[in-house]
Amino acid sequence: MSESADDREYMSRAIELAQRGCGSVEPNPMVGCVLVNNGAIVGEGWHQRFGGPHAEIKAIAAAGEKARGAVAYVSLEPCCHQGKTGPCTQALVTAGVKRVVVGCEDPNPQVAGKGVAALREEGVSVESSDLTEQATELIAPFSKLVTTGRPWVIAKWAMTLDGKLATRTGSSQWISGKPSRTVVHQLRGRVDAILVGRGTAEHDDPSLTARPPGPRTATRIVLDSTAQILRSSRLAQSTDQAPLLIAVSEDAPVDRRQNLEACGAEILVLPGNDAATCTAALLDELGRRQMTNLLVEGGGQVLGTLQDLDAIDEVHVFVAPKLVGGADAPSAIAGQGLAEMTAALQLRDPGIEVVGEDAYIFGRVRRN
Repeated sequence: MSESADDREYMSRAIELAQRGCGSVEPNPMVGCVLVNNGAIVGEGWHQRFGGPHAEIKAIAAAGEKARGAVAYVSLEPCCHQGKTGPCTQALVTAGVKRVVVGCEDPNPQVAGKGVAALREEGVSVESSDLTEQATELIAPFSKLVTTGRPWVIAKWAMTLDGKLATRTGSSQWISGKPSRTVVHQLRGRVDAILVGRGTAEHDDPSLTARPPGPRTATRIVLDSTAQILRSSRLAQSTDQAPLLIAVSEDAPVDRRQNLEACGAEILVLPGNDAATCTAALLDELGRRQMTNLLVEGGGQVLGTLQDLDAIDEVHVFVAPKLVGGADAPSAIAGQGLAEMTAALQLRDPGIEVVGEDAYIFGRVRRN
């Protein structure tokens, strides 16, 4: 096996390790590290929780003295600044690592090439990996947060074969089968927040919690401009299980806001009265709160507004083999929509699986 093939194998392992931190490390990026000495892996590590040791520190600890003279394969450029933990560049130098292969550059302006420069100044050889694309994809949500100040938006919906979210009377439970709903609970358990519109909150009366719980407890968010959600709703009655944020406009009556606050909900007043302005302001606020992943579960107006804002990054759709018809039955994405089919958003390398009786289609939106 050639040296470059070895490098690819070890970097692939580092990326695989990094994925174990999904849902536990945000708003930090997922990172994995593999230390190799004399052709053998002597230490492995990954960033396991926010505020905890970084991947390089874990791998160095696992390797012990065998780290001296080793090659480090790190999925993301090592940090060189003091944060909740010390700089990983210095830890690699102190451990005696002689060469570092980096998956991709850190998009965080605090690092962005400075980690590589710091290692080279200490005489450590640094090279880029052939798996840069895969390493970059791994940290896409983190990258969006630190470069745009907004969370990664994951759109999810279940629909019938004829593209309906519900019947003409609003009946929607259940479109998808139990296996599909299990996948949704797994998604809920790894995100920072879950967003729905007032219509979905009223018609479905969801709790929007992950069952069983995942590594994160998502904040439930309802876009409800006039604060009409009922205190008797499952959302309002379960604020002891997960945070509830009601995003309202400046016109929302004060008494309604106070009623919801009495249930334990937080009221966020957004500027403007149109959906686009309010939704954009909400995304900015979630970014300020360092929320990395936002799961949007509907309805069509909320999803439509996000598409009109070109804010959707990832899609998870469950298509049930059912037909309901009806010109007035809601479809998945409303909003203004596009004028030309040539402008339609496409998924890049979409996945398609059969989950129970449903077709599960998922993937990231192609941006270029």
